[in-house]
Amino acid sequence: MERHRGRHPADEELFAAEAAPVLRVAVEELSWLMSRGYARNSAVKLVGDRHELRERQRLAAGRAACADAAREGRAQRQLLAEALRGRGVMVDGFNLLVSLEAALSGGVLLRCRDGCVRDMSSVHGSYHAVAETDAAVVLAGSRLAELGAASVHWLLDKPVSNSGRLAARLRELAEQHGWPWTVDTVFNPDAELIAARDVVVVSSDAVVIDGAPCWYNLAADLILGGRCGQPWVVDLGEVH
Repeated sequence: MERHRGRHPADEELFAAEAAPVLRVAVEELSWLMSRGYARNSAVKLVGDRHELRERQRLAAGRAACADAAREGRAQRQLLAEALRGRGVMVDGFNLLVSLEAALSGGVLLRCRDGCVRDMSSVHGSYHAVAETDAAVVLAGSRLAELGAASVHWLLDKPVSNSGRLAARLRELAEQHGWPWTVDTVFNPDAELIAARDVVVVSSDAVVIDGAPCWYNLAADLILGGRCGQPWVVDLGEVH
């Protein structure tokens, strides 16, 4: 079993303190271009070439950047913590858990322009539990219970291998803690999250939070709120 969802061997160099200012400028320039209609991929190439960014740094800049209109729309639909009390919650399962696993295992995390914290991992059709998986689930569950969520419905990507195994583990942990959870594996979680009504969506996926009527930034709540120890967060939100 993979033990941790931790750092890429090159991350110490690529995301060192001295690299962060250049990355923040790249995110600002990329966001400026996207705000004016430039396609993300061509804008990433333009900005990445200008600053001689490595491939993983370009990926980070692309994840951290967003157009002005997208940032404003996400902020308008984002709920405060107290708004979850008594509400049903729908969780973008892999999106949340992989970020928390990375936070707990020392992987690099990005504080993005829209206030989300995103990881540098990718499921790529296959998911393997790591040493921090149960702790990540318990962190999320404890916080949702503390916030007073009336019910929690987890969605996992059915085509991703081991999604059924993770679903079973989520149900086990929910039963152990007395949490009112349901867990489903579905073919297109993004579409179901966007179509959800009368629930609060938990995700940091740009497509989901651009389309959902309302959402809560649970990963940032936990990671920036000190509940994941001392995670490695690279702030790419604004130029300092």
